[in-house]
Amino acid sequence: MRVIVSAAKQSTSWTKIWLFFFWIATSLTLHAMTIFPSMAKEYTDKPIIQVRILDKVTARARTFDLSVGQTVTYGNLRIKPRSCQKSSPLDEPESAAFLQIWEVGTQGERTWIFSGWMFASSPSLSAMEHPVYDVWVIDCLDPENEDSASESETFEAPSENESAVEDVQAE
Repeated sequence: MRVIVSAAKQSTSWTKIWLFFFWIATSLTLHAMTIFPSMAKEYTDKPIIQVRILDKVTARARTFDLSVGQTVTYGNLRIKPRSCQKSSPLDEPESAAFLQIWEVGTQGERTWIFSGWMFASSPSLSAMEHPVYDVWVIDCLDPENEDSASESETFEAPSENESAVEDVQAE
């Protein structure tokens, strides 16, 4: 009986030691950005979001440049980009955009489809679930660096009163 009690005391002391070191490691990890500011990624806000929209019915994928804060229409979808941030060229490349996407039904009813951050490097991390459309972020752009994509692949997104389906002609 005495052997079991002393083994339990040793186990408890090892557990306390392990928890202490775990706590220190966790604290250092959580506060690494304040302890080592050079480890923090620096993101800059960009005014233009480049997104690709796939219409699963027609199998057409189109790339659009959307302005932050402007609501655009694509079919019965409404897309409102709220923010687009791009990492520093010295860091690992990453573009992230906060998008709000809703669908307008035939009776005018609005249904939220997606509201959140999408990441260009991992589109499946925060994907939009929709039976007809897929939307994903390609990049965040500056107005003066917009010519990174060729003219034949990039189309200006229409305003809320226009339909992108009518403006984009198949080649």
